[in-house]
Amino acid sequence: MNTCYRYLTILLTVALFSCKSGEKLYNQGHYDAAVGAFVKKLQRRPNDATSLQLLPKAYAAAMEDHEGRARQALASNNDLKWEAVRTEYRAMQSLYNIIRASPAASAVVKPKDYSSAITGAQENAAEARYDRGTQLLQQGDKQSAREAFNEFDAALRLAPNYRDAKQLRDQAYQVGLIHVVVSEVDIRSPYFQFPADQFRDAVMRNLEQRRINNFVKFYDERFVRNERDFQPDQYLEMRFNDFMVGQTYVDRYQREVSKVISVPGPKRDTTGNYIYVDITVKATLYITRKTIASNGILDYRITDVNSGKLLRQDRLPGSYTWQNQFGTFRGDERALSDEDKRLIGGRDLPPPPPQDLFTELTRPIYDRLAGDLQGFYSRY
Repeated sequence: MNTCYRYLTILLTVALFSCKSGEKLYNQGHYDAAVGAFVKKLQRRPNDATSLQLLPKAYAAAMEDHEGRARQALASNNDLKWEAVRTEYRAMQSLYNIIRASPAASAVVKPKDYSSAITGAQENAAEARYDRGTQLLQQGDKQSAREAFNEFDAALRLAPNYRDAKQLRDQAYQVGLIHVVVSEVDIRSPYFQFPADQFRDAVMRNLEQRRINNFVKFYDERFVRNERDFQPDQYLEMRFNDFMVGQTYVDRYQREVSKVISVPGPKRDTTGNYIYVDITVKATLYITRKTIASNGILDYRITDVNSGKLLRQDRLPGSYTWQNQFGTFRGDERALSDEDKRLIGGRDLPPPPPQDLFTELTRPIYDRLAGDLQGFYSRY
């Protein structure tokens, strides 16, 4: 069991059981929680006989449990045994703090202060992590360096500023990095020729925002092409195939609409007001709809620069349909719905240029690409 998790479990147990009877908790073997319950009772009633009698026994039993587990951990061959020892020391220190907060409890129990022991255990635990990190870093490969980074990071959490762990952690990070160069995007279309820098910029932003992997860093090929000392590990190549902008399709149709409305009739009531009657009003809509469908396929592949091995390859389709509708009507305007009125208020618009259509169809593609890459690099 993770030592930090176990320590939090002990604290939560004390908090959850503190509202229960200390005697019941003691009899059930929940000694830490029983200590908390007895102390809480004594803070309200300093002369409570049951609490004064059973608190020393509960504390002694709790200490025996924690010290026994600490001795067992120390006797093991586990490299990380000092973290387990620290967990037990911190649990005993928690009992110390609880009892010291109550004069009545302190009068019957003299708790042991483990603060110095905790510091020593943390130093020993940090040293164990540091030694593991050093051994891993000396192996020189990226996977070992990433594991070394985690060890040095754990050492620093145990003991901030421990020796040169921060510098070694930074070194391990640099060794463990996967440098991925994102190529210029090639667009192959029989009808259109234009750069795809906007698409690549969007891809780079998406990859940075997602923080796909702490040990994977992406570089725009335009910015590292002339850096002599830069050595990429992988190459992400992207190519758009079959980018097509369809012909403008024009569809004209008409639609009959009607609505029942209430209007003042020819008759009046006894007060002189007109009596409303229901009538049906009608109109005919004449609608023109223009549509352009665009589609394309992004081929991408990831290769290992040193071995030339293909690591991943896939095709991601994308599409975008531009549509514009406008119309006129004949008949009674009162028959029109709000949507009909908006349609009548429209106008004949020219279709967007191919560059804009390309931008729209690539929006879902680069999101899918980032999702694919996140899945692929989650293994690193």
